[in-house]
Amino acid sequence: MGGRFSRPLSSERLEGELKPRVIMHMGSSIDGRIVPEHWPDDLTEQLTEIYEGIHEALGGDAWCVGRVTMADFAEGEPIAATAMQAYARTTWKAPTANAGPYAVAVDRYAKLHMNIDNINGDPIVMILSEDVSDDHLAELQRDGISYIFAGASEIDLSLALGVLGRDFGIRTLLLEGGGGINGSFLASGLIDEISLLILPIADGSAGMPTTFDRPAGDATRLLLKGVDRLPHDVLHLRYDVM
Repeated sequence: MGGRFSRPLSSERLEGELKPRVIMHMGSSIDGRIVPEHWPDDLTEQLTEIYEGIHEALGGDAWCVGRVTMADFAEGEPIAATAMQAYARTTWKAPTANAGPYAVAVDRYAKLHMNIDNINGDPIVMILSEDVSDDHLAELQRDGISYIFAGASEIDLSLALGVLGRDFGIRTLLLEGGGGINGSFLASGLIDEISLLILPIADGSAGMPTTFDRPAGDATRLLLKGVDRLPHDVLHLRYDVM
């Protein structure tokens, strides 16, 4: 309830609050490709089993992906909603979202229409900008999908992390791609640790998404903290981000 817009949050207001530790957890070919479109099925199945095991071991309170990746989990065609009121631009937590782990998606342009409120039992949380329509907020509330706001017209990822920590109690967030959202977190200096699985395969497909896709900028230095050889010749690399 409330007016059309609440008082916008700011990074300064959340400066003293505990933001989640961000661990990027990904798997790729040796040349950094992350879409297994041309990979052998058995290799993809082996990676999935290993990947999910490490995902559980990392113990995240939430996992985060971009819009394109989250869209793969949607069910059915979009079902529009019409708002019967103006919604305050403040966090809305669905009644069923009282505990994590949470499935978090960044949806700057409010294009996701999930028709479900969870993914394999993990309640969905959308990160939105304040210029989203009331109709879309009505749709999310109808479907039981929680949401937060992190900027007036553009997403401030640092602000989003603060809100997730404050309103959902998230202390460790697993960033799990694609390359666009990974690149945005990297460019913003928000990744604390990298967990990277390297498959014994060379892809080489031109124009395919990679682990980090972002505009050119300064490279980020990493500190190697561990290397493990896993079954099926998969390498698990662990880095701290400097």
